[in-house]
Amino acid sequence: MKDNKRLKERNIYLNKLIAFKDTEPVKVITGIRRCGKSSLLKLMQEHLLNTGIDKEQIIAINFESLEFQEMSYKDFYKYVSERIAKNKKSYLFFDELQRIDQWENAVNSFRVDFDCDIYITGSNSYLLSSEYSTYLSGRYIEIKIYPLSFGEFIDFHGYRLKTYNTPIGTVKYRAVDDNEEITELRDLFEAYMGYGGMPGIADVGLDQDRALTILDGIYSTVVVRDILEREKRRGQRQITDAELLRKIILFLADNIGNNTSLNSVSNTLVSEKLLQNGGKQGKPATQTISSYVGALKESYMFYDVKRFDIKGKEYLRTLGKYYIVDIGLRNYLLGFRDRDRGHTLENVVYFELLRQGYDVAIGKIDSLEVDFVAASADEKIYIQVTESMLNEEVRERELKPLQKIPNNYRKLVLTLEQSLDTEYEGIQVKGIVEWLVKGYNDERKYS
Repeated sequence: MKDNKRLKERNIYLNKLIAFKDTEPVKVITGIRRCGKSSLLKLMQEHLLNTGIDKEQIIAINFESLEFQEMSYKDFYKYVSERIAKNKKSYLFFDELQRIDQWENAVNSFRVDFDCDIYITGSNSYLLSSEYSTYLSGRYIEIKIYPLSFGEFIDFHGYRLKTYNTPIGTVKYRAVDDNEEITELRDLFEAYMGYGGMPGIADVGLDQDRALTILDGIYSTVVVRDILEREKRRGQRQITDAELLRKIILFLADNIGNNTSLNSVSNTLVSEKLLQNGGKQGKPATQTISSYVGALKESYMFYDVKRFDIKGKEYLRTLGKYYIVDIGLRNYLLGFRDRDRGHTLENVVYFELLRQGYDVAIGKIDSLEVDFVAASADEKIYIQVTESMLNEEVRERELKPLQKIPNNYRKLVLTLEQSLDTEYEGIQVKGIVEWLVKGYNDERKYS
């Protein structure tokens, strides 16, 4: 707890934990390795101490520590039971719990035997697969955590936002450091698009070599520990070819935002002689690919997005898209380059929508496509993402799908290069940088 003063705020997630404090469900924090789950547990512990909870009421275990790596679930239960608070509620924090075989038996026993509030993290969605979640009898809530948003990136790198009035009467933001020196948001956004949002990069600064070292460590840990080693522990041995796994990762990273099927991944790798037709052990190539892609999704490295027929009001089974959890990881894998700009912007918008709590799909309207259909309990937004709205031909292309949608839900174009027009027949046009900042600004107050 002594390092908590140096922890940066992640209020969008911390507030969710606080809202469920002292309720029965186990709080399960999920996300890719090193995206901030451990720090969030520490922030919650700090909140408890600041609101009158005694230190003796908090039990925290990080199963990445060598001290706990050989623990059985029975050892786990014994360790906690010997430290449980007497005649007071205990607060239990278990980091990277998936490393303990049959952890769910211990956690269920804690719930039954003690007056406690339980918080756990995991870097693999297998933690909450149907096999395990059944043991918790539905008594858990999942809080999904992602790498830093652009607003968090600004904060973590030592800047704060200030508003100013433009000559035409609009309010915009600029970033200032502790010396009140101004940095343009667009410059910080370019850094965000290059280095991504893994919190550890803020510790080494915006230096390419040091950032790549951080990203290399994250990539290696995800691939080795969360995919290859996990397969050994499960005893299934479906994911055994590290080189094939890397080729699939590179393919998906290179094709973010493109309509992609498992067949297309398989066909490309077969044509490049990276995978034999028939696969290993007689399996079809697509079945092999499916296992590997499934492992990448379970490790939260890639997310798949389904297509939604806007007129038919149903999800389609074909040609979804994949997005990578962090643009910095993509640049580490493929090299820093200034192509696919539109798709990288889509990637950033997709994860911002997830952070804001939307369910996200790709929209299909006749033969046209809408980048995102974002839905929440009380609203639906149709969104197009484009690098520029300055060219008339591009404007027509981006607006056309939205114009065809026969309902009155909000329609929005997000762009890096905005023209003077901020609306076209009811379709809003916003600068993507300002939109990202406003999303973060809604979570907290700036001067």
